[in-house]
Amino acid sequence: MAFQGLQTFIELLEKNNDLIRVKDFVDPRLEITEITDRISKQPGGGKAILFENTGTGFPVLINALGSEKRIALAFGRESVFQLEKEIEALFADLMSPKDNLWDKLRMLPRLKDVSEWMPKKRKGRGACQEVVMNEPDLGKLPVLTCWPADGGPFVTLPGVHTLDPETKTPNVGMYRMQIFDKKLGGMHWHRHKTGANHFAKYKKSGKIMPVSVTLGGDPVYTYAATAPMPENVDEYLLAGFLRKRSVKLVKCLTNNLYVPEDADIVIEGYVDPAEDLIWEGPFGDHTGFYSLADWYPKFHVTCITHRKDAVYPATIVGVPPMEDAYIGLATERIFLSPIRMAMVPELKDMTLPVAGVAHNFTVVKIHKTYPGQAIKVMNSLWGAGQMMFNKVLVVADEFVDIQDPQKILNAFAQRFSVDYSLHFSKGPLDVLDHSSQKFAFGSKLGIDLTVPFAEEAMKTSDTSKEHFEETKIKALKEVDQYRIHSYIHTLLLTVKKDSGFDKTNLQRKLAGTDNLKCFKFILIFNEGANLDDPFILFWLLGGNLEPDRDISLIPGFENTLFIDATFKTSAHDNFHREWPNVVTMDEATISTIDQKWEKLGLGKLIESPSIKLKPLVKGNGAVRS
Repeated sequence: MAFQGLQTFIELLEKNNDLIRVKDFVDPRLEITEITDRISKQPGGGKAILFENTGTGFPVLINALGSEKRIALAFGRESVFQLEKEIEALFADLMSPKDNLWDKLRMLPRLKDVSEWMPKKRKGRGACQEVVMNEPDLGKLPVLTCWPADGGPFVTLPGVHTLDPETKTPNVGMYRMQIFDKKLGGMHWHRHKTGANHFAKYKKSGKIMPVSVTLGGDPVYTYAATAPMPENVDEYLLAGFLRKRSVKLVKCLTNNLYVPEDADIVIEGYVDPAEDLIWEGPFGDHTGFYSLADWYPKFHVTCITHRKDAVYPATIVGVPPMEDAYIGLATERIFLSPIRMAMVPELKDMTLPVAGVAHNFTVVKIHKTYPGQAIKVMNSLWGAGQMMFNKVLVVADEFVDIQDPQKILNAFAQRFSVDYSLHFSKGPLDVLDHSSQKFAFGSKLGIDLTVPFAEEAMKTSDTSKEHFEETKIKALKEVDQYRIHSYIHTLLLTVKKDSGFDKTNLQRKLAGTDNLKCFKFILIFNEGANLDDPFILFWLLGGNLEPDRDISLIPGFENTLFIDATFKTSAHDNFHREWPNVVTMDEATISTIDQKWEKLGLGKLIESPSIKLKPLVKGNGAVRS
């Protein structure tokens, strides 16, 4: 199914009773974020929201892809899992051996389908160019300032169009854009991204780099810009497959790039590689922590065009779950079959837990036929495109239902062994990973939960069901709270990392506790973490973990892992990078939205998700102080 601009998708959402219209004014600065954060964290992702009065001429559509149902609607399917089967069937047809002429002829319809998904350029102007701003002004768009410590307003759902100056291959990526003035933005492409690669080539050639940014249009354009496509493969081919219709492209008015003719808004411009960079950020990011300010290229605006009925699309990111979780689910389903067929044939399923914010945790299951196969899979996946950013990779047997968190916990309880399961490595990490000792580089952990072959010697677990001496834990001044989870043999602690805290001393004291061997895992978190909220604990663990630094054995206990999931400091951990704050809303905005809620027609009041996260915040800025 293809959509002509966001208005047609909005009509479908309304028809499906999956849209909230907010008619009264809501400020794009913080207020839209606070409302969306409350609604998007509801079971199933809540509803999409259309803010009709933003103080500009443009309404804001947000949380549009924030549920499995809505992202399936955007793709014209009943479920995102349907896509997995379609892609598997397509690859099977295209890659299967053709023994005779008739087999080859039977492929013609499939080849015709593929050709019809290819993007096509057309002459003349498109709907995206119905209105041309006489004087381009980014301030006329309802660009959100999402969080209190953000460096300013940010465009959060852009399709950034660039062209490889050597191969002439186009690329569409999603890189946030900070707005500095009417005609100046920041282009936040990371060193690993295609946009940054194109930028480096333009810099080498000494030429100006044309860049065009689209907003809206068919929702599949937004998804395609986020998709981990192979280098030099056009994202609009994927969009054409998803919508079963080619993307029609028109030439921009002030540069030679081509954009979808039915986009809602187009921002044309350029980046001059010879210019000094601009200080961009901070930004409340999808990790749930602020990404801190750094130097990025300037984006100069030369033209802004839009549809007559244009809608400004936005998203917010922060502590999960949010809209990006469902975009990640689509990626998980769409790219499973290509990974299996091209690299890891034993791969049966893969899941990216929402609390793992895409790259901190991945769980896969495999058909295991030989010893060491789980390790082979770890190394293969860490070499597969954006999977190189993964920090912790869990491998289970094919009979484990990895879509069920309880079944994964069962596998840990039954299969985990320190000497057999743990495999450490090193490699690139996401630029947004704040926990590694070195920027964008650090350790990785593979966890093998498969049934061992005879060659894979595995010690019998030494966990005991004897009584654990809880009174000694209560007596430890470093410990604020504790919880015991007997089923998975885990002790959870919150600790006060004050001037007198010493992790080695805490481990020594724990080693003196009776029957500590009851536990496979001891995890420590900062004071303020809620030990009764497993989702937040899992999120904190992934965000704060550098595996080879933070995982160790309790002295004298060869089967008890000590895992440090606390925020790191220079004083306690010899950590010398700035540690970002957890992303939360300020008290004034929370109070304002509480008071406006009923008047805005948003239904029963939902408490701000920031309230329970406030104990994890230190100071008022983007950096913990």
